[in-house]
Formats: sequence, C-alpha cells, structure tokens
Amino acid sequence: MLTISVVIPTYRRPKDLARCLYALKKQKVPTYEVLVVVRDTDTETWTFLQTFNPELLPMRTVTVNVSGVVAAMNAGMDATSGDIIAFTDDDAAPHTDWLERIEAHFLSDSNIGGVGGRDWVYHGTRLEEGERQVVGQVQWFGRVIGEHHLGVGEPHEVDVLKGVNMSFRRSAIAEMHFDRRMRGNGAQLHFELAFGLALKRAGWKLIYDPKIAVDHFPGQRFDEDQRNQFNNLAFFNAVHNETLVLLENLPLIRRTVFVFWAILVGTRDAPGFVQSLRFLPKEGSLAGQKLRASLRGRREAWNTWQQSK
Repeated sequence: MLTISVVIPTYRRPKDLARCLYALKKQKVPTYEVLVVVRDTDTETWTFLQTFNPELLPMRTVTVNVSGVVAAMNAGMDATSGDIIAFTDDDAAPHTDWLERIEAHFLSDSNIGGVGGRDWVYHGTRLEEGERQVVGQVQWFGRVIGEHHLGVGEPHEVDVLKGVNMSFRRSAIAEMHFDRRMRGNGAQLHFELAFGLALKRAGWKLIYDPKIAVDHFPGQRFDEDQRNQFNNLAFFNAVHNETLVLLENLPLIRRTVFVFWAILVGTRDAPGFVQSLRFLPKEGSLAGQKLRASLRGRREAWNTWQQSK
C-alpha cells in the first residue's frame, strides 16, 4: 500500500474548495494527507478554513506569499510526506475511486513516474462533450496536444499530464520543482509541460487513464488570464512558457523544425503567419494582435532560454 498526499492550490474560491474537500472525504482509499496551499492575503479562504471541520480530513494548510500557481504547487509539494503526490485544483471534485485508481497504476509498474486522467468539464450544469484518442502528446515538430478533458480509451503513455488531475512518484521527482521561470501571476499556463517532459527525459513513464477522473467546474480567475477572453499579456505569457519548455526539451533537429514551424504556421493559441491569415476574415484586427503577442512571446522565450544556459 502506498501513502498518497494531495495538494490543492487555492485562491479566493472557498465554495469551490469546499466541494473539492468533501469529494476527497468520500474517497474509497483513505487520504493520507491533504495540503491546502493558501495565499497569505486570501482572507476569503482563511475565513472558510476556520469553519471547516478538521476531523473530516487529515488536512494541513501551507501559506505562500508569492502569486502564481507555480509557487503554490512547489510549496505544497515541499510540505508533503507521502509516497505519491497528487495534485488537483480547488474547482475540481475527484471521483470516489480517484486515489484508488492512481495507487493501482503506481503499484503495477515501478517505472511509472506520473499518472493522470480526465477532467470532466462543466460549464454551469452543461457537460462539455467529445472524445479524443490522442491526448497529452508533443508532436515531433513541437505542436502540443492537450485535450485531457476529452480523453477516451485504455491507459497509455503520454508526454504531459494536466494540473487539475495529476500525480507523481516521490522517488521519481526527487528534488524537482515546477519551473519558476513560467510567466504570469495566476494560472501560469504550461507549467505541467515543463515538469512532464523533464520526467520523460529522466526515463520515467507518464500514464494517462481516462478512468482516473475529476469533475471540473472552471472557476473565476483573478489574474490577467480570464479564460476564453483575449488579453495581450496573458497571451504573451502562455506563448512564452510553451516555447521555453519546448526549446529546452526538444533535441536539436526537432527544435530547429519547431522554431520555423512556430513562426511560419503556429496554432490557434500561438499563431504564426499562416494561422493569423487563416483567422483574419473572422477575427479582423484581433488576429493581428494575437500574432504580435505570439511572436513577442516566442522571441522572449528564446532570450529566457539563452540566459538560462
């Protein structure tokens, strides 16, 4: 039997956090410890925690005084003592067999360093539907495929897990931390990509199993990244983070191809010239704003990478 520590970064979403904690209470496998990571200035969450019955869960709090999910994840991870460290978000509710299925995978193969699964996304009461066989992959030329919230099929190896539903073997991550160079003061998109690819390079397996599930109710964000709403800084930060990770983890030939592909083609979320032209009829001047933010993000990531060598 393995001991599993659960880390929950939270910020100003006490009702969401309550739902998450009660879901952990209902786990078939007892939770070894729950670490709730709270910002020092988050009075809403601290007030809620004063009323939460500590007998419901073996729960401790960890205080951070730095903004951003990376600082919270690292602080929570450093405070854990379990064999496995599982992460979920405050706006998620793990299914009752979440910990049971996570443990089973780690027990099945000592070469597995990370395990994650599907997050069933709800927009209000509406469940986002769809099915994807391919999730959590980095294609040879650097295009990142996420889609963890729509994954189906049997458990299989992936390149990246999703922060709302991921877990790691303590002996695999050793002294690793989530990359503090990730830009942003809230979500800091693509921090999972850096962590996952580093584990893969070290020879560990990452397993995605759609049956390892959480219900995900995307909560309000309190930074520049407001979900599905263009913000120049948030867009720039996301492109910078993704580009930095890929420059650092792709081998030379793939890295070279990635740089040319990213600038010339790109994706919807990080457009190059071709994608910008594709969306120009529909988005007008917004397509140009996204292209400029994307190119600046790529350039700044290159500078960050060079400075880190």
